[in-house]
Order: sequence, then C-alpha cells, then structure tokens
Amino acid sequence: MASVAGDSSTHVDKPELHTGDRMTREEFHRIYLDMPADFEAELVGGIVYVASPLKRRHGTNHLPLGTLLFAYEGSTPGVESGDNTTILLGEEGEPQPDLYLRILPECGGKSRTTDDDFVAGAPELIAEITHNSRSIDLHAKKDDYARYGVREYLVVCLQEQRLRWFDLDAGQELHADGDGVLRMRVFPGLWVDGPALLAKDYRRMMATLEGGLATPEHAAFVEGLTHVTPK
Repeated sequence: MASVAGDSSTHVDKPELHTGDRMTREEFHRIYLDMPADFEAELVGGIVYVASPLKRRHGTNHLPLGTLLFAYEGSTPGVESGDNTTILLGEEGEPQPDLYLRILPECGGKSRTTDDDFVAGAPELIAEITHNSRSIDLHAKKDDYARYGVREYLVVCLQEQRLRWFDLDAGQELHADGDGVLRMRVFPGLWVDGPALLAKDYRRMMATLEGGLATPEHAAFVEGLTHVTPK
C-alpha cells in the first residue's frame, strides 16, 4: 500500500556520527554541524571518534599548558593560541585538539580562518592531554597531524607523568634538556618546564617561560613575524 502524508513509515532519520564510521571530511563536517550543540566528535584518518566525557584529571592538567601558550601569545605578536577548536585539517581530517599555537596567516602562517570562523589548515604546534601512551593521540592522531603539515606536537601523558615531544617535520621524537625543559623549535622562546607543568608549579613554570621570552632567539622571531608582508 502506498504511504500517505504524515505516515510514520516515511520518516527518515537524520544522519548521525558514531565511533568507527568512515567518511570524508566534507561529509563529516556537514553532519557534525547538524548535531546537538553539546555533541563532540573528531575525524582522524577518515575515521570518526566520538568524544567521551572528560574527567577532572584531564581538565586540571589542560589548564596549566593552556595558560603557558596564552602567555606566550601575549608576548609574541603574530601568533594565536586556541583551546578545543575544530581544525579543518584535510580531506580525511577534522580534529578538535586540546590546544594549538599557530602563526597567523598575515604573518606567514599556513593556516587560515574561514568565513564561518573555523581554522583551516595545520597550526604549527598542537598539544593534547592524554591518559596513557596507548591512546589515539600518540598513534592515529600523531600520524594525521604529520600527514597534514603540523610541525611540532606535544602530548601530556597523565598516567606516565611525562611529556612526549615530536618534531613532525623531521619525523622524530625529541627530549627535554638536562634541566627538564622542552625548548620548542618552531616557536623560539616557548620553554616548557616539564616537571613544573606536571606538578602544576605555576611560579616555576612561568619563570621558565620568562627566561625563554628574554632570549635573543625570541626577539628575532618576533621581529621576523612583524616584517612579513601581508598577502
């Protein structure tokens, strides 16, 4: 029998996103925009990962590193830090990293801000807070970030109480200097005191950053950013 107007049998459910779904970024983005406002998911290597509720431990370790990146931005005109922002990374990548730091496009950065206020393209630095070394952050995400041009990657591993630092340009893992400080390569003067960060020792963490911001390398970096001709 033919269906009639209003017949429930003609109802078609709206597309949804589920962990493990495979799709392009274009399809993912279209469906994601139609999901409830509190829904969060990422597309990594063409595979959907729906976010789980974040626990207190994640949030309390997220904030110190975000504070550090924001302080660096405040002393480095031409860069931008961001928190939990959707990145339109490539044909099969639309992650929502915990933190990023990017060079603004008018200062020579490769990413851009879209008309509808998304970041398109790879930020120079991405950071994630993860529970342990078996997580997606250190495997599928790291591979995707390298694939699409993220240059430097920092992962705070909570269970192991360690920072993992990667030069994605060179395809290698880097290590802190003897004093426990990670001196970022893409952003000169961004000195991350690993033990202080993990201990949430604000004074020591910020004192270390101030040391980095006072270096000639940071001054030269800022000078270079301010002299890039806008496109």
